[in-house]
Amino acid sequence: MAIYAFRANLRNIFITIGLFLTAMLFVPTTDYIFNSILKEHQQNRILSFLGLVSDPLGTDYNVNQAKIAIGSGGWIGKGFLQGTQIKYGFVPEKHTDFIFCTIGEEQGFAGSVGLLLLFLAMILRIMWRAEQHPSTFGRVYGYCLACVLLFHLMVNVGMVLGLVPVIGIPLPFFSYGGSSLWGFSLMLALFLKIDASGKR
Repeated sequence: MAIYAFRANLRNIFITIGLFLTAMLFVPTTDYIFNSILKEHQQNRILSFLGLVSDPLGTDYNVNQAKIAIGSGGWIGKGFLQGTQIKYGFVPEKHTDFIFCTIGEEQGFAGSVGLLLLFLAMILRIMWRAEQHPSTFGRVYGYCLACVLLFHLMVNVGMVLGLVPVIGIPLPFFSYGGSSLWGFSLMLALFLKIDASGKR
């Protein structure tokens, strides 16, 4: 906030004060949100992520098995449908929230990095096309789509690797489930339509 105020030469002091008050309001309400709004399994996931609780056969089970699956894939993986952690059911949600560990075990480090590079290329392409669009709506929609895809990608991969708490966000275009696939496909199709109309 201090950097923002300095760069704005204090012209936007009201915005700075508003941001500060919002941050100060958030601090005392965190305890209430954690204890009264979040359910017990959500609290356990956060506490486990912070290292305050250790439950290898309960809360931590999925993440631990996902890490084992990714690590067992090595550099080039075990091959399609040949992953032992996946095949024998050690990772319960291997086709939905934890599908990235399936890719990591079967295709290895190379396949995982290749997938992430393809996602990066798609997100950068969406941002580039959004920047080229003549209308403000097209630009804003394109950047919003890129942000949604990037957020889902970062949270899903981070969740599988144990870098963020498990919250059940699907990997775009990969996780099993009709609503996720329909949602991402419709958002992308709408952007393609907006982009095509901007070229005319």
